[in-house]
Amino acid sequence: MLTGKELILATKPFAKEIRWKSWYHTITSLFLLIGAVYGTFKTIPVYFSMPVFAGLIFRIVCSIFAAMMLSRFFIIFHDYQHHTILRQSFIADVIFTAFSIYMITPPNIWKRSHDHHHNHNAKLFSASIGSYPIMTKQKFLEATKQERFVYLAVRHPINMLFAYFTTFMYGMCIQSFLSSPRRHWDSLVVLVLHISIAVFIFVHFGALTWFLMFFLPFFLSQMLGAYLFYAQHNFPEAIFKNNTEWSYTDAALESSSYMALDPFMQWVTANIGFHHVHHLNSKIPFYRLPEAMAAIPELQRAKKTTLRPNDIAACLRLKVWDAEKNKMIGFKEMEAA
Repeated sequence: MLTGKELILATKPFAKEIRWKSWYHTITSLFLLIGAVYGTFKTIPVYFSMPVFAGLIFRIVCSIFAAMMLSRFFIIFHDYQHHTILRQSFIADVIFTAFSIYMITPPNIWKRSHDHHHNHNAKLFSASIGSYPIMTKQKFLEATKQERFVYLAVRHPINMLFAYFTTFMYGMCIQSFLSSPRRHWDSLVVLVLHISIAVFIFVHFGALTWFLMFFLPFFLSQMLGAYLFYAQHNFPEAIFKNNTEWSYTDAALESSSYMALDPFMQWVTANIGFHHVHHLNSKIPFYRLPEAMAAIPELQRAKKTTLRPNDIAACLRLKVWDAEKNKMIGFKEMEAA
């Protein structure tokens, strides 16, 4: 059984980009996104002489599909930020920089926080940067009311539901700028541009087009992204360790889930459900993650979750790390203890 460095070395053959595939997925996803956004305009149903109600349904479907394509393209952008695909491509840099601005994800703050997450995933006392905070049961019981409130608010389902405002507008832009205006000046620029685009669409094309073309795709895609990121590291079998006991490979295999999805959602999420493989070696392109898992038996013993309602509820129920039971627990278990 492969462990540690041997296991990482076994993934290296898959950590090689197939350049034409990277461009194929990037270009086709970008065009599908542009097409879906364009389909939210009133002009498309009118051009095809659709009845008013059918035209509205068509625009709503395009809006929801645009949200899915934002999610997919964000995960491709995430691979680019890892320097996994399309390295040293000026065209790719222009495309993904423009997308990061559009998605209110300043590339500098995203890369720094996400790299920290990869290097400290599942450490009890340094994993909160770029991730959801983790408290032990003891630390939670000793915390002040304000500390408990902030901790639970960040991990609350409402925070994920409104991630467009809380995680992206506030966390990525406002909070990062206020923490260091000189270092994160681009966060303010990105937010101002985003709001300016929203106002322009609202004024020139009306409230319905603004809602379908702009607001709903962002709201849905960032809600999905926030939950996926949560469930990939906060699931019933997840293991958290003290910094001295922590190891990179254990964190990838024990503290990163495999989210089993149907083929369509697996495509929409660009294979991010193979998260344990991604954390083991972030240089594996997203389109090769299933291939790596299929070839390496150790990766097939992954801890699973899904998007089924009962699995979502099980993940959201988790609140603190119980060091005695060696697992995440919810309020009911804390009360019983």
